[in-house]
Amino acid sequence: MSDKRTRAPRNTLNPELIVTTALRLMAADGVEAFSLRALAKELGVGPMALYTYFRGKDELFDAVRDHLLGTRRLATAKGPWQQQIRSVATGLRELLLEYPCLLRILASRPLKGPETAAVTETLVRALREAGFSKENAARAYTMLFTFVLGAALWESQMNAEKQDPEGRRRLRATMASLSEVDYPTVVDLAGELAATSGGDAQFEFGLRALVAGLEPLLD
Repeated sequence: MSDKRTRAPRNTLNPELIVTTALRLMAADGVEAFSLRALAKELGVGPMALYTYFRGKDELFDAVRDHLLGTRRLATAKGPWQQQIRSVATGLRELLLEYPCLLRILASRPLKGPETAAVTETLVRALREAGFSKENAARAYTMLFTFVLGAALWESQMNAEKQDPEGRRRLRATMASLSEVDYPTVVDLAGELAATSGGDAQFEFGLRALVAGLEPLLD
């Protein structure tokens, strides 16, 4: 938790202050450690004061999610459908890597709320206007969303491992322990597998492959 608290002067508590303070706590300590009691303490108010604006932690999580999605204006993508998909997917990945707490919220909460709906509308409208059937547009959207979410989650976890000396040691020890007899191809590609565990180039590779795989469905 931050040492510097955001005290709420009398009669100034409002939804925006609650959301931004909650986001700061989640970014610092993680979603799992977040509590309304800790948030109230950070704001300098009693826990019951928060219920004037949010009915509980889940509703506050939804507000944090919509706040973050709204900061990148993902729903304003323009151009051909391929360009819109790349724009939304790239922007969402960047946001998820910057705020890993959003990864946890999206993975654990139902996809609802105005900002989530706006991003969905942008993607499915682009696909439908391009000529995809209703079913294929829906399937394409779900595939793209889960690809971005999964790629960002994996990359976030790998980044955390690499930043931890013990984590790096475990990774090296795991690769060094593999038998060349039992896993010859894995051992041969150890360097390449490590180099493609995340990063912009790997994400672009996957995104290009997905878009290319969708294009024949328009025929």
